[in-house]
Amino acid sequence: MSATSTVRTTTAAPRPRLLGRSVVNLVVGISVLYTLLPVLWLVLAAAKDRDALFGSDVLSLDHFSFGRNLKDLFAMDGGLYGRWYGNSLLYSVLGAALGALVSIACGYAFDKYRFAHKEKLFGLVLAAVMVPQTVLALPLYLMASGTGLVNTFWSVFIPVLFNPFGVYLGRIFSRGYVPDEVLEAARLDGAGELTTYFRVALRMLGPGLVTVFLFQLTAIWNNFFLPMVMLSDQHLYPVSLGLYTWNSAATVSPEYYPVVITGSLLAVLPLILAFALLQRFWKSGLTAGAVK
Repeated sequence: MSATSTVRTTTAAPRPRLLGRSVVNLVVGISVLYTLLPVLWLVLAAAKDRDALFGSDVLSLDHFSFGRNLKDLFAMDGGLYGRWYGNSLLYSVLGAALGALVSIACGYAFDKYRFAHKEKLFGLVLAAVMVPQTVLALPLYLMASGTGLVNTFWSVFIPVLFNPFGVYLGRIFSRGYVPDEVLEAARLDGAGELTTYFRVALRMLGPGLVTVFLFQLTAIWNNFFLPMVMLSDQHLYPVSLGLYTWNSAATVSPEYYPVVITGSLLAVLPLILAFALLQRFWKSGLTAGAVK
């Protein structure tokens, strides 16, 4: 009897695991659908003409007009979309590259050097991480106004170069990737501090640099509120703010509606491309310090 009970208990034990796995798969499946369905709708809607969009006929196989939508997109308002796209690439790629270098250098300094009130200053960095960027928009506008930078490229570009969260990540990556013994060996060989950083430490911090770059790139590319506060010249708009103005105009001018959808689809492509090309470095950066 006891042996039979033991066998029954043993065979019945995996049931909660199977049930738990099914629940997890269900939740993951719903999450994937929730994420991908808007993207699927955007892809289909960008290929349809205005009649199909207003007729809620997006899922049909008729009314395909992607080529015309693309042509209208780059011809609308004298080709403003191409200018906006170039502005976003300039703000994002250059800003993310310089911002990542600044963040990694600051994090390296916080990790490897001793100076007065280091931990207190790092505490201020951590406190700045919790401050929403929208709260800083008005002080930044007043500072830019005082220096005559409002409605210029620099009013949007300079603030994105400094990222407290990137500094925090830079310190974590420096602690996980750069051994103190390697730096001491470089100094014993006669290398100065700048040479040690650029020729030794920065190469080890490559995955961390790419990770911070991707975070910065995504944040700057999706940045909307700061350009809206700083800029009034449409030729300086990033693509996010430009599409917002066109979407607002679509309520009275329906011809803007298809180009807004097509422009939104094209606006997603640089981020997808960046993550696809740099995912190997990004994944290795996220596991910094996980394996000793």
